Amino acid sequence: MKIAVTYDENQNVFQHFGHTEQFKIYEIENNSVVSSRVLSSDGEGHSALAQLLENENIDKLICGGIGGCAVNALGEAGIEIFAGISGSADEAVNALLNGTLEQTTSPNCSHHGEGHQHHHGEGHSCGHSCHNKSL
Repeated sequence: MKIAVTYDENQNVFQHFGHTEQFKIYEIENNSVVSSRVLSSDGEGHSALAQLLENENIDKLICGGIGGCAVNALGEAGIEIFAGISGSADEAVNALLNGTLEQTTSPNCSHHGEGHQHHHGEGHSCGHSCHNKSL
């Protein structure tokens, strides 16, 4: 099994899937991590990132905030999503392997919802009301 985690420079779960610059990829055998590596993303946006993960044969994704289009793209790729997670990437993977990481597949980043003026191409951050579960 392969698990990908949106990853930041502080070794934590990066909080905006569509803007993640790197993933930490974990190889799992017999419910234990046997190796890990950091993978840089070549593009930005949910479609490019979902394709990258699909090409890496990722089974599960752990991330912070994620929008509906990304959830759909990852679902089409057959990738199981654990969204709304914050804190250490390594601890999140351990929680998943121990069965204590809550699975959330629904969009949890409110700026992708109704009532918000968002024009693609304009920068924005996910520093607001994303519903994250701290580890």
